[in-house]
Amino acid sequence: MTTTIDPPKADGFHISQLLYDTRYRSITIQVIAFMAFVAVAVFLLVNVNTNLAKLGKEIDFGFLSNPSNYDIQQHLVAYDSTSSNLAAAWVGLLNTLFVAFLGCILATLLGVTAGVLRLSKNWLVAKIMAVYVETFRNIPVVIWIIATMAVLSEALPQPKAFRGENPEASMWLWDTIAVTGRGTYIPKPEWGTGSVFVVLTFLLSLVGIWAFGKWAMRRFQATGQILPTFWIKLAIFFVPTLLVFFILGRPIDLIYPELKGFNFKGGIQLSNSFLALWLALSFYTGSFIAEIVRSGILAISKGQSEAAFALGIRPSRTMNLVILPQALRVIIPPLISQFLNLTKNSSLALAVGYQDLRATLGGTTMNNTGRELECMLLMMMIYLVVSLLISSGMNVYNKSMKLKER
Repeated sequence: MTTTIDPPKADGFHISQLLYDTRYRSITIQVIAFMAFVAVAVFLLVNVNTNLAKLGKEIDFGFLSNPSNYDIQQHLVAYDSTSSNLAAAWVGLLNTLFVAFLGCILATLLGVTAGVLRLSKNWLVAKIMAVYVETFRNIPVVIWIIATMAVLSEALPQPKAFRGENPEASMWLWDTIAVTGRGTYIPKPEWGTGSVFVVLTFLLSLVGIWAFGKWAMRRFQATGQILPTFWIKLAIFFVPTLLVFFILGRPIDLIYPELKGFNFKGGIQLSNSFLALWLALSFYTGSFIAEIVRSGILAISKGQSEAAFALGIRPSRTMNLVILPQALRVIIPPLISQFLNLTKNSSLALAVGYQDLRATLGGTTMNNTGRELECMLLMMMIYLVVSLLISSGMNVYNKSMKLKER
């Protein structure tokens, strides 16, 4: 004889489970914390808006369409004093991105070079790099910016020194570049008919260099054969562009700077404020990158280099093919922070008069319009977006460098 016993029925849901049941407690706490955060944020926004309304300064971004009424010395796009405040902010943002981009490149080159040389067996070279690293990273960057600006302004010759039959100073690179205390003047390209094809060929050459490098690495991993990649990449970089340039009848001409009156005219002027900011940020950040590179190399077991030497691989190739590829997995994460620091430190440009985002939107525009809150909110949002984009791009590269398991 068999008997059937029905399973006990589960109790229904109770409100108390939100606090005492571990299945729901974490969600409840997160919901309560989120609601509290929203409540505090709404309270602060309402309070700020009420106080501004009493002062007759309601939050309004309409000032962005008004004329800026001030000039910007260095701008990458068309701009004059009749342009809008939004255009002035855009010019300032481009100036910020320009100095940050060049700074990250130069800082990386300096940092990698100094980091590798600090481990050199040559005592003098290693000590010189140690002095560079310890000197630059232990002095505030704003002092380096101001000091570099002072050196460029006072130590370099003035335009009048280039005048006369026996001038005190002369131009560089076959009289094409003028380095003066008022700025550096370089040739300016003049775009003619067909120049777009030369530019496209140059861009395609860069893509070709990247594709060839990937192919050469896969070939090396599969066969162990090493190609002279440096010379091949150099040929890809120059030959196609030069061929198109001469075939199309040299559509790109150069306008060289010339001394006229009291200053140089023509060409592109790189202001001393830009050069001071770029060089100071690059050398300062490069000192930190050097320590990151050095620690990344030291993190690799000595057995790796010893095995490479035992196979007869030269020290330079051992560093490029064995040590650095493994060290990059240690180097890249802290390197992202240094790129972000360099970009944000560019806001110190105001110390030397370089008109970046901080000087335009957060400086002259804010003072002229009296819209402090709006300008600060916009500037904070722009820096946040730029930082997140840099971080996201570098994280993608970091994932591509991770070890891939079978």
